Amino acid sequence: MKFGIGQSVPRKEDPRLLTGGGEFTDDVNLPDQVYLRIFRSPYAHGRLTALDIQQALTLEGVLRIFTAGDLKQLGSLPCRAVLTDASGEPAFVPRRPILAEDRICFVGQAIAGVVATSPEIAQQAVDLITVDIDDLVANVDPAAALDPNTPVIHAGRDTNLCVHYERGDADAVGQAMQQATHRVEVNLVNNRVAPTPMEPRASLGYFDKQKNQYVLYNPSQGPVAQQGVLANAIFNVPVEQVRVISLDTGGGFGIRGEVHPEACLVLHAARELGVPVKFTGDRSEMFLADTHGRDNITRVTGAFDAEGLFLGLRVETTANLGAYCNAVGPFVPTVAGGRVVGTVYRIPAVYHSVQTVFTNTMPVGAYRGAGRPEACYVMERLMDAAARQLDMDAITLRKLNFIQPAQMPYLMPSGVELTGGHFSETLDLCVSVSDWPGYRRRMQNSASRGLLRGRGIGYYVESSGGVPEEEARILVNEDGSVDVTVGTFSHGQGHRTTFSQIISEQLDIPFDQINIIQGDTSQVKFGGGTGGSRSSQMGGVAVGAACRHMLADAREIAGELLQSPTESISYAGGEFSSSRTGSAVSLARVAQAAGTPQFGGLGLTRTHRYNRGSGYTFPNGCHIAEVEIDRETGVVTLDRYVAVDDCGRVINPLLAAGQVHGGVVQGVGQTIFEQITYNGDGQLLSGTLMDYAMPRASQVPDVQVHFNEVPDPNNELGVKGIGEGGACGAPPAIVNAVLDALSLLGVTTIDMPLTPETVWRTLQNR
Repeated sequence: MKFGIGQSVPRKEDPRLLTGGGEFTDDVNLPDQVYLRIFRSPYAHGRLTALDIQQALTLEGVLRIFTAGDLKQLGSLPCRAVLTDASGEPAFVPRRPILAEDRICFVGQAIAGVVATSPEIAQQAVDLITVDIDDLVANVDPAAALDPNTPVIHAGRDTNLCVHYERGDADAVGQAMQQATHRVEVNLVNNRVAPTPMEPRASLGYFDKQKNQYVLYNPSQGPVAQQGVLANAIFNVPVEQVRVISLDTGGGFGIRGEVHPEACLVLHAARELGVPVKFTGDRSEMFLADTHGRDNITRVTGAFDAEGLFLGLRVETTANLGAYCNAVGPFVPTVAGGRVVGTVYRIPAVYHSVQTVFTNTMPVGAYRGAGRPEACYVMERLMDAAARQLDMDAITLRKLNFIQPAQMPYLMPSGVELTGGHFSETLDLCVSVSDWPGYRRRMQNSASRGLLRGRGIGYYVESSGGVPEEEARILVNEDGSVDVTVGTFSHGQGHRTTFSQIISEQLDIPFDQINIIQGDTSQVKFGGGTGGSRSSQMGGVAVGAACRHMLADAREIAGELLQSPTESISYAGGEFSSSRTGSAVSLARVAQAAGTPQFGGLGLTRTHRYNRGSGYTFPNGCHIAEVEIDRETGVVTLDRYVAVDDCGRVINPLLAAGQVHGGVVQGVGQTIFEQITYNGDGQLLSGTLMDYAMPRASQVPDVQVHFNEVPDPNNELGVKGIGEGGACGAPPAIVNAVLDALSLLGVTTIDMPLTPETVWRTLQNR
């Protein structure tokens, strides 16, 4: 069918967005609105002893300045991660106030909110605020956070530990290490990055007195989750008294799943002042105040027998949480990443240890992949190091240890069942399309130009699905068009296109008759949003099921209209027909009848809430990168990149390839360019796009994308997810390629980001 599942249908969203028709939060303006700007801490650590706002209040146009004392009736920013250590003790989750109270914990922490008649006046007032802070020594190095002489951030504690998360059998791993012919150890860093979406954060709030309801325009990855946080944790009101509207959103990457202090402040100020309040952050401010990602230090040790088979694995990580527990911060490096520890390899004994620690830096949360890219990077760095130490081919070593299809479902070290994947097949396909035999010629060509060339593999698996329930409601209008309300949220993925393809195939109706409704809690009453590569496997499955249930209802109505038994009614091309009478009736006519009292008067509609159960899907893939390195400057050039991904059934190959491209480019950014850097006093040194490098189009080659479709056995669409695979595969593929290029010079390890300086210094110190 035209525009059905499996076809590369161009995105129906694009004409509007590309011609300037997009509507983002900052595009919304309401009558009489005023503006919020934030006074932020210039210090990383200290006691707040005085805050003087008097001069700022005298500035004409300043309406109110909010400090922590004005927010006593509000709650604090919550952490949803519930974790315990090996003895059952719960993680320490410090209270995170909306505005700093008596303690400053990171540079950029919000201390006061100025509301004025213009953003310029609000900023002038911010500049007039003075503060006295009893400066304390900053703790910025996660590797030293648990040292006895390191300052403790949170009062009443004697440690900077949030929780020591442990899983697996340490004794069994210890025995495996003793028995092993080869022990391979790698120390590595997953560097801190800033999500940096195209759209800086913005919030616009007002209080509807008639409805007794807070209304917030805010970018999100799903407004229902933000509605719940604001209602339950911040304002302590029923959820119906908070409405969240998310319009076009210029990138998610994890931070759009958060409720930030500014969103709480605009709503509180709007109710206090009786007018709409708007906040729009600038780019540098967002480097300070948007949640960061990654920031792990890991030592991984693998035990192998004489033939190269895994005997045991020990993964010991220190994960930097920043100053507070972000909404999911402690969950990311522990449970989320821990689900795939060991990734695609058979390992008899595994011990996984994560010490989550506090530092005087911006809190760290979910960032594309949320723990799974970090886990895959650890394993693929280990596999390449093992291949060198064992003097084995890296492909042979991987294939020797792959979990085989016949062994599935396979119980992973985390206790999660891996349900599907043909890993050797996917790797072989990637090797084939990468022109593996032609590498020698390309290496000689690079050498003739004075360049080093290297090739690297990154195999990944990630557990996707997120919240295990999703809801879709389908309504057939009387003109035959279809409205579908769904709890996922598109912030660039193309749901209006892919969901329309599913519906077009299910209902056999034209693609352009379908309208997808999302992003407003007045219409979307339930939904887990978009994150964890869950949209197709959750929203898509829910949409498909709602279509089928609606058709069953419609068939009964059609039988009544055609005076024929239901079993004689068939459906095709938007029309019901009776095999008994030969007569037919359109879907539109059935929808009209469903709106009459004879058939209940509710219209032709059906809501379906899908629950996938306790499992996950496991997108996986093999990525191969080739790089060139200039010995004189240390510049790394990514020359070739091939990705073969198994995301299950591909609904739209064009959009799926776009998701791979986006993930790969973010992986390239982390690997070669991006690094959030603080100095020893906790001052952010990479707070602008002049200091924080991101990849440009000219620095990324044409990414060749291929798919090895192995349908997931646990959902009727057979889909697995694709949004985060590129961010999982790119870092190990590129770093392994760089180490391959440098291996002839005796270099065995290097850490991201692979900036020219990093590579040049490595070459000088080899």
